[in-house]
Amino acid sequence: MKTDTMKTLTVSLTPKQIATLQDAVESGAYASNSEILRDALRLWEQRQELRALEVARLKKAYDEGMASGEGRSVDADTLLAELKAEARSCE
Repeated sequence: MKTDTMKTLTVSLTPKQIATLQDAVESGAYASNSEILRDALRLWEQRQELRALEVARLKKAYDEGMASGEGRSVDADTLLAELKAEARSCE
């Protein structure tokens, strides 16, 4: 894997976090603390990408809902009956 020039960064961690890092390195799960932090950052970046996709999906659904026209008032019993009828028609 080609990497850019590495830079040293000072990070403040709790004693528990430090112990967790040390345990991971000592167990052989990771080669170094830096490797753990790079892996954690990759996971955070993936989570951010997934959040962005989910927000985009929700915005699209909202826009489609708004474009679908005026809503209608319906009472709970009517809504439940309509949902049951729709479920039966899908069987």
